[in-house]
Amino acid sequence: MTVWIADDQEALNREAARRILQALTAKPGLLLCAAGGSTPTRAYQLLAENHASNPRAFQSLRIVKLDEWGGIAMDDPGSCETQLRKFLVNPLGVSVDRYVGLRNDVETPELECERIRSRLATEGAIDLCVLGLGINGHLGMNEPGLSLQLGPHVARLSEISLRHPMLANSHTQPTYGLTLGMGDIMASHEILLLVSGANKRDPLHRLMQRAITTQFPASLLWLHPNCHLLCDRGAAQALKPPP
Repeated sequence: MTVWIADDQEALNREAARRILQALTAKPGLLLCAAGGSTPTRAYQLLAENHASNPRAFQSLRIVKLDEWGGIAMDDPGSCETQLRKFLVNPLGVSVDRYVGLRNDVETPELECERIRSRLATEGAIDLCVLGLGINGHLGMNEPGLSLQLGPHVARLSEISLRHPMLANSHTQPTYGLTLGMGDIMASHEILLLVSGANKRDPLHRLMQRAITTQFPASLLWLHPNCHLLCDRGAAQALKPPP
């Protein structure tokens, strides 16, 4: 894992956007896995600004949504769908056939996971996966536990996840999660882990201990051959990159 420390969140997101654009230039049909949450939002806005001046660069881009809250409406203010469509999918003009998103408005969530599993088998491995670091080390909605699941699955949410800031304006409380699995994440060709703010100091410190355990899912990223940690000084504080 390489470590890149930015002065602030703006610099972090500019670097993240630069790397995404670089990957897109190298592969116009890039399959980008996009996380929700506040940290990557500015990077998505920067991509949208680039699209405004160079829309052709994005005409083959494919996007897969990392996860979704279950038990709330797809258009709920706190849903991942609402955020990604507002800041990424719609501004970049990503058509329906180029967007793979877990849906929570289905009768059987397990069948929805099967649909996404089948779709990913057709699309191929994720080229670039953008992740955030959960307070308890979760990635997407892969929560700490004795074991982790490989593919898309229905997740039992921890109390920490249910207090996620995304849900502050939600009309209802989620009752479960839908998420890509650790196998999907680890099969990505490249991973960007974005970590910002003082509230992420403790989980970032734990991550940097390099103790790999399913009780802290983000620790498995140390096993990935092309993972890049981008953090700001608010999260890193006196953190030094690993040798």
